[in-house]
Parts: sequence; C-alpha cells; structure tokens
Amino acid sequence: MKNISYFCTKFTLYMKHFYDVIIVGAGHAGCEAACASAAIGAKTCLVTIDMNKIAQMSCNPAVGGIAKGQIVREIDALGGRMGIVTDRTAIQFRMLNRSKGPAMWSPRAQCAREQFIWEWRHQLDITPNLDIWQDQVTEILTEKTEHTGDNSNDENAKTRVIGVKTLWGVEIYARAVVITAGTFLNGLLHIGKKMLPGGRIAEPAAAMLTESINSIGIRSERMKTGTPVRIDARSVDFSLMERQDGEDLTHMFSYINYETAEKQYIENTCNAQRDRYAAERLIREKQLLPCWTTTTNAKCHEILLSGLKDSPLYNGQIQSIGPRYCPSVETKLITFADKDSHPLFLEPEGLDTNEMYLNGFSSSMPMEIQLAALREIPAFRNLKIYRPGYAIEYDFFDPTQLKHSLESKICEGLFFAGQVNGTTGYEEAAGQGLVAGTNAALLAGKNTETAEIPALILNRDQAYIGVLIDDLVMKGVDEPYRMFTSRAEYRILLRQDDADRRLTPLAHSLGLATTERMNVWKKKEAEIDALIEKLKTSTLKANDINPYLESIGSTPVNGTVHLNDMLARPGVTISGLMTMCPDLENNTEVIEAAEILIKYNGYIKREREYADKMHRLEDIKIGGHFNYNEIKCLSTEARQKLSARKPETLAQASRIPGVSPADINALLVLLGR
Repeated sequence: MKNISYFCTKFTLYMKHFYDVIIVGAGHAGCEAACASAAIGAKTCLVTIDMNKIAQMSCNPAVGGIAKGQIVREIDALGGRMGIVTDRTAIQFRMLNRSKGPAMWSPRAQCAREQFIWEWRHQLDITPNLDIWQDQVTEILTEKTEHTGDNSNDENAKTRVIGVKTLWGVEIYARAVVITAGTFLNGLLHIGKKMLPGGRIAEPAAAMLTESINSIGIRSERMKTGTPVRIDARSVDFSLMERQDGEDLTHMFSYINYETAEKQYIENTCNAQRDRYAAERLIREKQLLPCWTTTTNAKCHEILLSGLKDSPLYNGQIQSIGPRYCPSVETKLITFADKDSHPLFLEPEGLDTNEMYLNGFSSSMPMEIQLAALREIPAFRNLKIYRPGYAIEYDFFDPTQLKHSLESKICEGLFFAGQVNGTTGYEEAAGQGLVAGTNAALLAGKNTETAEIPALILNRDQAYIGVLIDDLVMKGVDEPYRMFTSRAEYRILLRQDDADRRLTPLAHSLGLATTERMNVWKKKEAEIDALIEKLKTSTLKANDINPYLESIGSTPVNGTVHLNDMLARPGVTISGLMTMCPDLENNTEVIEAAEILIKYNGYIKREREYADKMHRLEDIKIGGHFNYNEIKCLSTEARQKLSARKPETLAQASRIPGVSPADINALLVLLGR
C-alpha cells in the first residue's frame, strides 16, 4: 500500500507542466492565440478535448464575407494563419460587393472542411514554442496578491491566474491563460423536445470550467446559436437549382504565397519531413466547385409552422438569445410572415465528399419536420440527410469585464477570446484570439512586477478587429455579436486591400510578423509607390486616349493629359490604360491598391483627418482619475456605466451607451480642459 501511495505521489508530481501561456480550446480563436503567443517567443501549451477537431468549422464551411473578409486579411497582415489555411483549402472564391466602393469589398471562400482541419493542424505542428495537450480543462488555478492587511483572505487582494487543472488531474502552470472554449461551456443541444449536453453534435460539453471562472468573481450568462441540416448531394436534383460559380483565384486572403509562409517556419524547425507532409495535401489545382441556390415555398412553410409547438425556440425550452443576423428558418417565418419564400444556398463541404451545407435553413425543429418541409422543395423531393439542424445553448462571459487587451479586469493574466466573449463567427473569434494570445505572451514575458507591459491594442481607425474589441469591451452584448462594415465609422481606412499597410509593420515590431512577411510588404509598398509615380508623370495625347474614353462612355479630352488625372474619372482603370501604356503592367494587388489610392485620395484624406481629431480624445486619459459616483453633474446612468466599465480614455467613455455628450463635456471641465 505504501508503494502504491509513493507511486501515485510521484506520478502526480510528474504530471505538473510549466509554460508561459496556456490556451484553453483549439477552435479558431484558440489556434490563432496559440500561434501568436508562440511567435512572440512564449512557451505555449494548447489544450483541446480532441486533436482531430482542431479549428473545426462548426457551421458553414466558409471563411470571410461582409466585414469578416476584412478581418481575415487583418489577421494575415498581423502574422496570423487563417488566411493561409483558407487559401490552401479553398474550393471557391468570391469578392462580395464589387458593385459598391472598395471600402465595401469583402473576400469570401468556400473551404474543404476536413482539409481545413488538417491544414490548421499542420500550421500548429510547424510552429516553434508550441505544444498540444489533449485533455479537458475543468478548473482555473489562481492566487491572491497585494494584500492590504495581515489577513490572507483580504477582499481587497487582487487575483491572478497561475494555471489550470484538467479532467484527468493534470496541473499546468503558466503566467497567463487564454480561454477560447467556444460553445462548449455547459453546452446544451436541442432538436425538437430532445435535449442533450454537448459542445457540438456528438461532442461532449465542458462542465465545471464556467463554475470555476465564476468563483473568481467573473459573471457568465447564456447565449444560443444553431446550424442547418447537412445534405447528401446524391439525393439533390441540381437541374432544379440555380448554379452559382466563384471567381478565379487572382484574389485570395493571404498577402504571402504558401511557399513563403512555409519557409517562415519549416526552415526554423529544420524538419523536411513536415515539408513533404504539407506538400502531399495540396488541393488539386483548378478543381473548384460551385454553390447552388433555391428557395423555400408555401408548402414548406406550412409544414414548418405545423411543428412550431415542438420548436425549442417557441415552446419555452430555449431561454437565451440567438443571433439576430443569422436567424433560424422558423424565426424567419414568424418575423417575416409576409414573405412567400426565403433563399437557400447549398454549399459544398469539400472535393471528396457528398456532404453539403444548406445555408439559410438553420433549425432546431424536430428532425422529421425538417425533412418533411425540405422535401416540399422541388430540388429536394428525394432528399436524404446526414444529420438534422440543431440549436445549442452555451455560457459566455460579459465582455465589459475585460480590458482592451482582452485581459480580465478581475483576474490578472486571464484572457478571453471568441464566442466566450459573446461573438459569433470564425473570423471574429480568430481576430480576438490573435490579440489575446499576443497580449498573454507579452504579459508572461515581462521581467518585473513594475515593468511596463507592451500590448497589442488596435484602434477603431486601425482595424476592424479594433472596432470589434472596442464594441465588446465598451458596449457589451445582449445578443451574439457579428461584425458588419456599418459598425466601423472609418470604413474607407479599413479596406481589405491595405491591411498589410496598416498592420504588418506593427506586427513585425512585436515579433508577430516574420521578417519574410515584412519583406513581402516592403516590396509591395515600393511597387505601389513606383506605379503611382509613373501614373503621375506619364501622359497620353488626346488621339491616343480618346478612343478608350469613348468606349467606356467618358468625355473625350483635348490635348495631352496625365494618367493619374484620367484615373480619377469613373470607369477609367489602370487595366484599361495598360492597352496604351504596357509599362504600367504589374501584379493584381499592386494595381488594385494604386488605383484605389488615386481614385479615392480625397475621401481617404478627409476620413484620416477626422480620425486624427478623434485621437485627441483617445489621448486624454481618465482611468483612475475619478470616483464617478461622487460626480453629481453626471447623469445617474452615466455614473453607473462609467463606474462599471472604467474607461481608460475620454474617447472610450464617449462610446459607452448611456454616456451623453453633456457627460463628456462635464468630464472635460473637471479635467481642466
């Protein structure tokens, strides 16, 4: 018995691990957080329940879309991997909103779901400083610091994280922990009246972790999301659907090609085996797949409405709030009762599978109702499905409890990213993950308790990721938060074409972006500048340019004109001018960037000037200056909101709902401004 006790003690001691940063969960937020932390140089451990489901696309097999595509480009410019993985596994690509101005252009790609997982696994495998541990975290380990008295239970003492404990009793210690648990925290699945615990269908929920975090004093609430039915392509009559092809692959997400991306890490790890492993999984060139569209109909609606009494959304089963901008099909029928039909998009899940995703038909209705309703659609008369749609409720933590670095205000060293902050979408999660992972590594790397900690905090005029995090931290959420271009007041400055201009130098200075990536940007910048200069100095005679102008319906000119002046005209493009000036030829991205900078120069300058004015409020620090409850000239709501949110700057205070311009003026007076 003594020997057994001795063995258990030794085994327990052995199963204690020590890292700089721990990432809890390997979804889109967790993977970006892990890579960012490791890139900074932190010894990082990524803990996941299932290593075969890393970066699983739980809902639609697509990346990007309106505003989301801009976020992916920003992640890439910052040295993240989502853009690289997407380009590597894309089976269709489209640039959305081409009919609008470039501030609205948004890239989107369909991806091969299984290849997406394994490509992400490859990215993690080639990342130095990164280990993976398959287990489930059940407890956050903390300690009290800075006691104000002799009592070790002093309520004024600060709490800081020191590690995590897993379901199997393993203790992993670190100076920073990032929670990226997605929908797994006390997840509850709904199909009709049937309810089962789960993080995704056929995957276990993560119990106990929420309760451990709550015990620190961090509040949690519940949210709901859902996913549609998965369809067997062999049972679909595609002749009764409309085909939707993608574009060519001249536009993709990453600013660097795959070979450059691989060299950043393969050469550092000196592992040729991994290089070959990656090469074997190349998506076959030119093998792109279409999407397909159809609509619901009156008979389909009738069947769905007949089953409404058994819908978890309407029978009282689900109490939490779901995403406004991705409603279930049953919610559409109630909200838009005057509509005779709703669009559906059938999307491929990969090159070598019959499984397809039915976008627009998210539902938690009983499975027999879902199937019967779909079979009333002509293309789906003989439909077979792999699994029904379902809803899931899960825990999230109020993001107003976070700093802009995504570190908890309550527990030092504890960071949160992704759906646990009340967002929805792979891209929003990945952007938060990169920021949280970076800041966790920077915190873990500080040398002394008094050392100033650098942090990656993006402004609203610097990145959509900055808008996202500022909205979460300053405004909070009352429904799953989804990014749109309309949420950004500086859209012209946050275009998808110039995320590298905005962010790569910053990322390189922090160690996020490699020198290889920085060199790619410098080369592109030089080419853009050279092309703009060439357009400014090059001229064409009227006889040479007028045939082109007339062909596009533009007014002919008299005499000699400069090309940059002509480019300011609607309809005139560099590609069009190249027929007369072949020396303008360059790669697509350089041409696009130069053209936008010339055509929209006035708008860009005006928005930049406005953003700079707002920065003056950002420079006025108010954190720690006021006891808001004692300032009677503030409104009651403002006192409550400012006390709860604790903004660091006057600009942050101005963005808190309930804080009026009069309240901001009062604070300016009190500051002597």
